[in-house]
Amino acid sequence: MAARTIGSLPVANVQALAETCNGFNDKIPERYIRTEARSEEVVTGHGSTLAIPIIDLSKLLDSQSSEEECVKLVSACQNWGFFQLTNHGVPDEVIENMMNDVPEFFRQPLEAKKAYSQLPNSLEGYGQSFVVSDIQKLDWCDRFFLHVRPVESRDLRFWPTNPASFRHSVDVYSSEVAKLSYCLLEFMAKGMGAEPASLLGMFEGQPQGMRMNYYPPCWQADQVLGLSPHSDACGLTLLLQKRDVQGLQVKRDGKWFAVEALDGALIVNVGDTLEILSNGKFRSPEHRAVIHQNKERISVATFHQHCQDLIVGPLPEFVKGDKVRYRSTSYQDFLTQYLKAKLDGKNHLEKLKL
Repeated sequence: MAARTIGSLPVANVQALAETCNGFNDKIPERYIRTEARSEEVVTGHGSTLAIPIIDLSKLLDSQSSEEECVKLVSACQNWGFFQLTNHGVPDEVIENMMNDVPEFFRQPLEAKKAYSQLPNSLEGYGQSFVVSDIQKLDWCDRFFLHVRPVESRDLRFWPTNPASFRHSVDVYSSEVAKLSYCLLEFMAKGMGAEPASLLGMFEGQPQGMRMNYYPPCWQADQVLGLSPHSDACGLTLLLQKRDVQGLQVKRDGKWFAVEALDGALIVNVGDTLEILSNGKFRSPEHRAVIHQNKERISVATFHQHCQDLIVGPLPEFVKGDKVRYRSTSYQDFLTQYLKAKLDGKNHLEKLKL
């Protein structure tokens, strides 16, 4: 699998680093200083809350309201590529178990976490990602990535046994959000007048990855970034985070919009391959994570990929009456270019446009 053939250079553990340089007189290492973190316009508060779409899955599933909600879903995917999903049906207990076990893993001593460190030429395990040079700027974040589905793709060397319930929590949650992603893809296709089977067939039973992110606090929060601006290489991403600490921002029309996660909602965004498959009808949004001055933030991103042996290119159902807007490429070549781009916005995707 691609994440097992392309690695990331080793860098310092940020959680440990934060503990040593989080005092008023402590200096943050130069590679983490990001001047753009405070120089770009950010829309926050009421303006941001009103702007970012909210989709209610229960309305999509109700025949009385499905058509109207499907129009909203398509609009969200076209104009933002991003929305909050309420009444999604993932049981509260499943979410609570994930958001108990993931923080518990990150709370362990560094040596215990290092037992699950990434191996050379692999992104799976505990460590960093997208570090391809010794001079690039670094994110204020530690990550833990797992291949979770198909089940036979799992490498249990990287699956913690502490907390004892961790493996079960990940298994159940990943199953729930996989089913949810297929449901959303079906409505996205229907809303565009496309045959749902053509889109679903690209994703059902295909790889699902999970990245758990730990963002330590930083007393100079406006000088670092938790996650560099980027779009996701997959088809669809579902994000889970605790509501008490925000940090996700999405870019639209040159402005960053702060995402105020709703209680109990999942955050959904279109990925690059879905933008290509839809011939640009759906938008893969650029997004980033910022840091809190005195509170940690933890999130869980689940990535749903299409069949990796196929060529990535616009589907005929999404090209009708339009010109082809993207060059076709193999997924492996696309992913290689994505990882080499060092999370540089959407430049890798722009190169595929015709």
